[in-house]
Amino acid sequence: MAGNTFGTLFRLTSFGESHGKAIGGVLDGCPSGIELNMEAIQEELDRRKPGQSSIVTQRKEPDTVVFYSGIFEGRTTGTPIGFAIYNTNQKSKDYSHIKDSYRPSHADYVYDKKYGFRDYRGGGRSSARETASRVVAGAIAKQFLNEVVINAYVSRVGSIQLEKPYSELDLNLTESNAVRCPDPDTAALMESYIKEIRKEGDTVGGIISCVIQNVPVGLGEPVFDKLHAELGKAMLSINAVKGFEYGSGFEGVKMKGSLHNDQFKPDGSTITNNSGGIQGGISNGMDIYFNVAFKPVATVIQPYETIDKDGNMVKTQGKGRHDPCVVPRAVPIVEAMAALVLADFTLLNRTIKL
Repeated sequence: MAGNTFGTLFRLTSFGESHGKAIGGVLDGCPSGIELNMEAIQEELDRRKPGQSSIVTQRKEPDTVVFYSGIFEGRTTGTPIGFAIYNTNQKSKDYSHIKDSYRPSHADYVYDKKYGFRDYRGGGRSSARETASRVVAGAIAKQFLNEVVINAYVSRVGSIQLEKPYSELDLNLTESNAVRCPDPDTAALMESYIKEIRKEGDTVGGIISCVIQNVPVGLGEPVFDKLHAELGKAMLSINAVKGFEYGSGFEGVKMKGSLHNDQFKPDGSTITNNSGGIQGGISNGMDIYFNVAFKPVATVIQPYETIDKDGNMVKTQGKGRHDPCVVPRAVPIVEAMAALVLADFTLLNRTIKL
């Protein structure tokens, strides 16, 4: 299996399966001498871990990260940072019913057809549990970036949408509720809806919005390695993501160019920010903001019809511990992937200037 590495200079390679002994990664290219706040890294993992509220999967994992290399006396050494997160609460028997059949809209079918064999326990390598490794690497990237501030939050669950733009929100409230929506009233509606969906044995999707502030001018390459293209790749690599838009996004098509253009100020900043902080694939110093759309989780705890390995139609029912909506736990994953992209481009910028 190829495609387990993300990044050019600041580079993460992840490993492991949902029901294997551990998941983890190797982070290569991290500069030496960075003083790491280990508690902050664990806090990021705690935001992603299962079992943290009544509206997420009840798999109970401490998700404690163990570092094996690349850190000495609290600082990065410049050598590869190796780490692991051990699985302790697997219930592989919950998946024995899909050993020979495929969940609709899940990676089960294509994995089996591509590799001729699959780990059906929790989805194996296709499980979103792999993203815990990204959160660890992203937490280190955040500390490397230092002054750059990355805030993601849930802006939509199903048809319930947060109407206010990020500039009118207190993003400090994001962690004040289980949904991770910075508007308490909207968060309450979202949480109630997710609980209803869970009782039905069904799932629902949503949108995570992200804003990145204090980004310097000049990150990104103007042809194939545009900053927004790499952010899009990063977000679309996250399990269950179906869409990415930045700046004015799809709404921009409704505007005339004279209204869409961001008028400059003398200092190079702009009055509006329809560009979403990126022009010509390069950061312009304004806030970068984007939306990430997540589909409903494929595993529904309801009877359904599917096919088995031999192409026979069979009836089965979802089992196991699954999120009725992934977006609350995906907030730190979105932030982590954004941090990895910015850290990588920061290092690439340094090589250009040498």
